[in-house]
Amino acid sequence: MTAPTTGRHRRDPGRPRPAPRAPPGDGHRAGPTHRPRPTGGHLDWCARGHHCGLGEHRAHPTRLDLPHVGSLVLTRVRSATGHQYAEIRANLRLTPHEPHARHQIGTVLDGLTRLMWTARRAA
Repeated sequence: MTAPTTGRHRRDPGRPRPAPRAPPGDGHRAGPTHRPRPTGGHLDWCARGHHCGLGEHRAHPTRLDLPHVGSLVLTRVRSATGHQYAEIRANLRLTPHEPHARHQIGTVLDGLTRLMWTARRAA
């Protein structure tokens, strides 16, 4: 007589366990999980390894700390379509007074808008 099934698969104790799977590589190997690389492979400035993924290439982030002001982190990126861009993250210390903090944020947005237009015209 056989035991009723519970819907779960149980390993036969007389059967050896399957061999462990190989650890994942850097994502650039052949097989079912292979994602196509952008043309030309890694670039000179590419950080490789876990920085790259989903077809894009990323440089090591560059950080600029401004004491009592905040910090900026800039990362160069080439997308899967081949376009390059700079990813910028900023942390700005805001004043604790609400109306002044709002004014600071508005000033930052205006400055970033001018910066992006200036960089675009220089290209």
